[in-house]
Amino acid sequence: MSVKRMTYDKLTVKIYPSRNEMGMAAAQEIRQRICMLLREKSEINIIFAAAPSQNEVLNALASDPDIAWSRINAYHMDEYIGLNPDAPQGFGNFLKRRIFDRVPFRSVHYLDMATPNPEMECARYAALLDKNPPDICVIGIGENGHIAFNDPPVADFHDRKKVKPVKLDEICRRQQVNDGCFPCIEEVPTHALTLTIPTLLSAPYVFCIVPAHTKAAAVKETLTGSIDEHCPASILRTKENAVLYLDPDSAKQMER
Repeated sequence: MSVKRMTYDKLTVKIYPSRNEMGMAAAQEIRQRICMLLREKSEINIIFAAAPSQNEVLNALASDPDIAWSRINAYHMDEYIGLNPDAPQGFGNFLKRRIFDRVPFRSVHYLDMATPNPEMECARYAALLDKNPPDICVIGIGENGHIAFNDPPVADFHDRKKVKPVKLDEICRRQQVNDGCFPCIEEVPTHALTLTIPTLLSAPYVFCIVPAHTKAAAVKETLTGSIDEHCPASILRTKENAVLYLDPDSAKQMER
């Protein structure tokens, strides 16, 4: 398999010949890191992104018979506010189908999208992360450059909160329609809960999986634009032990 490798500041970038090869390779490297960490610790904590862009890597991880899932605590990084608890678009429900119910995790911790008090739910989840700091973060990048639901209007590289409620911008909401998660933008929730950027980057190891032509502009801006909140994913260029995995479609606007 021919893989193009390059570095942007501290961020390692790998471009694979196909989306499937990208997902399989990312899963293999995540598995290797999990095994390394479990040689050093009795249990570890992983934060997972929930989006169609993660399908290949989640399926490969969930199909791996050699990962000691019973020593891993699982978290997810964002969730809508106000959806029905059984809504398939809920990020916890997405991850439940894709991986949380497929392997025997030590524990799985869900953000509650039906919470009547978003601030209290954020405080509850932040306390869980305080008790079990993340070791690995598996993320994607949104069409507006967001990571988790840290859209440009609400992203803060120095956020003092670990988890916060946010208003979603229109590009972010329209992406949910583009991804086939909702039939129209009117059905996409306007608010959500999200782990903040400092919380995501507090994990020593970050694996960022970004396929598809709809992400090409965001990838270009992440790698070649200024490092600031106009493109929240640009912060990845400051992170040690972070890897960005691309396919030909998501890499097509890169300048080198």
